[in-house]
Amino acid sequence: MDFKNVTVAGSGVLGYQIAFQTAFHGYQVTVYDINDEVLEKAKSKFAILSEAFKRDLNATSVQLEATHERLSYTSNLAEAVKDADLLIEAVPENPKIKIDFYHKLAQVAPEKTVFATNSSTLLPSQFAAETGRPEKFIALHFANEIWKHNTAEIMGHPATDEKVFDDLVAFATSIGMIALPLYKEQPGYIVNSLLVPFLNAATDLLVKGVSDPQTIDKTWMVATGAPLGPFAILDIVGITTAYNINKMTAEASKDPLKIKTVEYLKEHFIDKNKLGVATGEGFYTYPNPAYQKKDFLK
Repeated sequence: MDFKNVTVAGSGVLGYQIAFQTAFHGYQVTVYDINDEVLEKAKSKFAILSEAFKRDLNATSVQLEATHERLSYTSNLAEAVKDADLLIEAVPENPKIKIDFYHKLAQVAPEKTVFATNSSTLLPSQFAAETGRPEKFIALHFANEIWKHNTAEIMGHPATDEKVFDDLVAFATSIGMIALPLYKEQPGYIVNSLLVPFLNAATDLLVKGVSDPQTIDKTWMVATGAPLGPFAILDIVGITTAYNINKMTAEASKDPLKIKTVEYLKEHFIDKNKLGVATGEGFYTYPNPAYQKKDFLK
């Protein structure tokens, strides 16, 4: 492995975290997004992230200054990848958007560049042919708040070169992640294969009117000792992500309960911009959600 220059495409919920984490661990990182306005927002998020790194990782001001110096920004894709050894794609979780991105990327990326997708629900084999370099294409999936929840799931597809797979495992370790290799393609990887059914079970209980979010969370926390219940997790993951996954499932399965869940999330959350922690309100209000209060479990 000889990755020095890393490009992160997309500066949304996970993209900006991946970029900062990678720069913090010594790599030169180019942040690419569709326009300069979006990139300016990313810069302000990096300032907030610096505080989190100080608080949670005891990062020093010197380390953080060096991290910021290793970050550069561009809305020109050819410019963004001209020196890239590795490109990590974190564009929206929509197959059409991803395919369009890979078509454009294939025309401008150097031959050496390895492409890694951070997709949480889509398989690398769905896009391998579109990349123009299937043997250098792989999935590298992170969890939210990656500096704390430092998992990196590495998943190839049948045509991924074995060396590329091993290089990505080594890269993930080098940026402070616990590398979690998957030896076969699996929708949802390991984390989401466990998490999504759990969150779906919680939303089913809510939409069917069995109980309310706080009671459901309280039940899980008291019964298992878990620090968070499913609705607190949904706020952290982002309700838009939950809505999109349920929408895809509802369209494919025509399941009446899934259709009802999509309508519920749209009416009560999406349409009201209550998208979770990111907007300050979801199932709970932030920065001081009820589940963090001492008497919540009473």
